[in-house]
Amino acid sequence: MTALTAFALSGALVLSACSSTSDGGSGMVTANGSEPQNPLIPTNTNENGGGRIVDRLFAGLESYDARGNLQHEVAQSIETTDSKSFAIKIKPDWTFTDGTPVTAKSFVDAWNYGALSTNAQLQSSFFEPIVGYDEVAAGPPTAQTMSGLKIVDDTTFTVDLKQPTADFRLRLGFTPFYPLPEVAFLDMAAFGERPVGNGPYEFADGDAWQHNVKLDLVPNPDYRGNRSPNNGGLSFVFYSSLDTAYSDLQAGNLDVLDTVPESALSTFRSDLGDRALEAPTAQNAQIGIPGNLPHFAGPEGGLRRQALSRAIDRGQITQQIFQGLRTPARDFTASSLPGFNANLPGVRALEYDAGVAKSLWAQADALSPWSGRFEIAYNSDGGHQAWVDAAANSIRNTLGIDAVGAPYPTFKQIRTEITNRTIGSAFRSGWQGDYPSILEFLEPQFVTGAGSNDEDYSNPAFDDLVRGAEAATDEDESFALAGQAQEILLLDLPVLPLWDYITAAGHSEAVSDVQISWNGLPMYEAIKKS
Repeated sequence: MTALTAFALSGALVLSACSSTSDGGSGMVTANGSEPQNPLIPTNTNENGGGRIVDRLFAGLESYDARGNLQHEVAQSIETTDSKSFAIKIKPDWTFTDGTPVTAKSFVDAWNYGALSTNAQLQSSFFEPIVGYDEVAAGPPTAQTMSGLKIVDDTTFTVDLKQPTADFRLRLGFTPFYPLPEVAFLDMAAFGERPVGNGPYEFADGDAWQHNVKLDLVPNPDYRGNRSPNNGGLSFVFYSSLDTAYSDLQAGNLDVLDTVPESALSTFRSDLGDRALEAPTAQNAQIGIPGNLPHFAGPEGGLRRQALSRAIDRGQITQQIFQGLRTPARDFTASSLPGFNANLPGVRALEYDAGVAKSLWAQADALSPWSGRFEIAYNSDGGHQAWVDAAANSIRNTLGIDAVGAPYPTFKQIRTEITNRTIGSAFRSGWQGDYPSILEFLEPQFVTGAGSNDEDYSNPAFDDLVRGAEAATDEDESFALAGQAQEILLLDLPVLPLWDYITAAGHSEAVSDVQISWNGLPMYEAIKKS
């Protein structure tokens, strides 16, 4: 087996708080959430609202503890000598909640489904390293299954990659690599409305998913992994406003809130006392600018992206709006991850300079005069208005153009327009680590054709450097190549990096053992409620 320490998350990012001495509990924990963008199919879930639910319903070969360390889940062993060919053996006697067994075929079939182009799965690009992916992902596909996946027996399968891939093992606990039962392939759309999984929770009886209201989960009594629930279930409440969620938290009507609204950042510590939680986590915020927007393609677009980035006073916004609970971006990843470099060549593109911004904007105007307004779309249910307005004001005051925020009622609505390429403006976005690797921030968002490349960015030189970083067997070499790839991003600016997160969260007096994990989400299974 290859060592994973090179890509393991360093540092203690976990904060926990206890308000009782209970050894466990049977109560239903209420937690904030948002309506999933799509039916709950692992390979088609690439956003936070659905992801936190899918991760409760399924168990992969591996899982991540609160610090981001990798540990076997369904896997009994994962062996490789070259990070290119893997022999995977799964533990016997795992079952899905319909009673059918979890087998090697459950994984292979799910991965092939996720990769096949005709299934149009949002997470398909994560299978790109596997031999045969190109044929399956082609449009139209020239094969139906990836030749690099082979079933040996019910509990064993092998994976052959095109080249050594440094973080492939780390991917194996991530959403698109979950197994699926045979029933899923009979009607995938129906399956996504009420999934049958193998994870620590399952859907509650009756109307468990009340769309745009809440979704209820109960413990899976047959779960055999290392995330056994310490509570009687989870009720994800889909709030239209984080301010409302925070009020419910204070009133004891909500147990866990993973994001304190901007309006309460100056008071939440005194409001909640030892129930307030803070931790630097692997999350960032950015403004995406689609390449098909007028004035944002070619040389003119490059100048305007640079000008806008230099026109945003990140330091002022992180202090005045976020009370220091954000740190101005220095790259496209997160400062809590190994391999982070705060001093990449070209990082000045992320530093506020009104004079430089005005000069760059004037150079763009010389190519094609600016017309219209610059809009930043955001979802109102996520508590983004204050910082979007501040960023728009900074742009307006620096460049003298009409810049405004454009609110959408829900996260699902804005994500649907972004995914369908109908958004028609810049938009707020961000990335929350799925597994602790800087490459996981770069590859899915910026490699040509990747599933979360919402701006349709494409630069072959960037793609080659990321592939080189993946193939590197030496940690320092991988980090160096990833840094060179980011130097290209700092020139092209497909998105405008804004800041990294220091998570501000809280919980009610009714729960204990609340932990914020390495990527900013609660460790839901560990929460206790009497």
